[in-house]
Amino acid sequence: MTALRRWVAVVREALATAWAQPVASVVTIVMVAGMCATVLLTTGRTVGAEQAVLGSIDSEGTRSIVIRAEPDAGLDATVLERLAHIDGIQWAGAFGGAQDVTNIQFPGATKIPLRLVWSSQLEHLGITTLPPVADASVWASPSALAGLGMPDAVGGVLDGSGIDFAVTGHLTTPDFLAFLEPLALAPQTADTPGTVSVLVIIADRPDLVAPVSEAAQSVLGVSDPTKVTLTTSENLAALREMVEGQLDSFGRSLVIVIFALTAMLVAAILYGLVMLRRKDFGRRRALGASQTLIIALLLTQTGALALVGATIGSIAAGIGLAASGDPLPGWDFVGAVALLSTTIGVIAALLPALAAARRDPLKELRVP
Repeated sequence: MTALRRWVAVVREALATAWAQPVASVVTIVMVAGMCATVLLTTGRTVGAEQAVLGSIDSEGTRSIVIRAEPDAGLDATVLERLAHIDGIQWAGAFGGAQDVTNIQFPGATKIPLRLVWSSQLEHLGITTLPPVADASVWASPSALAGLGMPDAVGGVLDGSGIDFAVTGHLTTPDFLAFLEPLALAPQTADTPGTVSVLVIIADRPDLVAPVSEAAQSVLGVSDPTKVTLTTSENLAALREMVEGQLDSFGRSLVIVIFALTAMLVAAILYGLVMLRRKDFGRRRALGASQTLIIALLLTQTGALALVGATIGSIAAGIGLAASGDPLPGWDFVGAVALLSTTIGVIAALLPALAAARRDPLKELRVP
């Protein structure tokens, strides 16, 4: 309890000293704020751009694995059950071969390709409910609905064999299925397996595309592997690593240079301010203050001022980046820079604090 009271007393005295010396306090705040803002406006802009680029590379379309099979290859919807045991797969869907359908009211109108679809995560496509009977309903994308002349997703379609389907709702086509547009899907249940023409798999991360592709090929269960082709975005995963490595290297070097230069400048300014106050420190030492207390007072005072400066610098940099339309770095990066700026300020004050604590009180009291 005594130690806590001493610490509270040191903090209170440090804050009172900072308030009583507005010029020195403002200079310290401005220096740390400038250091923090400079890092965020330079490296922070780079990190924001990096996150935007990597976010684009990490999109589902760049993590996709597309397997195409000819009708007699022997690939069927039961492959989804085997894929469920492979780690690293975010989503998988199996699509049957395309069959042309037209608006049931206008049999001679535009034909749209219809595919059967199997997946345990159909809500990923905007399909919220499964039909009670297979081959009974169709979900279609806006382009498919426009071709059918059903912008409100109300009506029915008819295929070449005379089977009709009810159009149930709108379909959201993700980027990784854009190659199937115009997209019209008839959801199927697990107990209605059928022949699969296209199998689409989305890996959890870009670096998992290659291993997931190998694992998926091993469980296809096809009768003729020569009639199966696989395409992936593995090259994009390699591009991601290269982009991330180059941007990280540039940002790290810039941060080190900025912090090093600013730390030296802060140390020099604080040393000068300490020398101006050497009579005050001499008086404290003559009254019984220990060297540890002097060091604690200076470091606590600098830490509090540095925290204020880091906060101001972060806010100012955030406003500047937002005003210029540049991508903002994540809150974790901003918080890390603010914390590091505060720490650098405290470390920079260590040498002046040691110099103040070691001054001879009798000699300093003779200073006019």
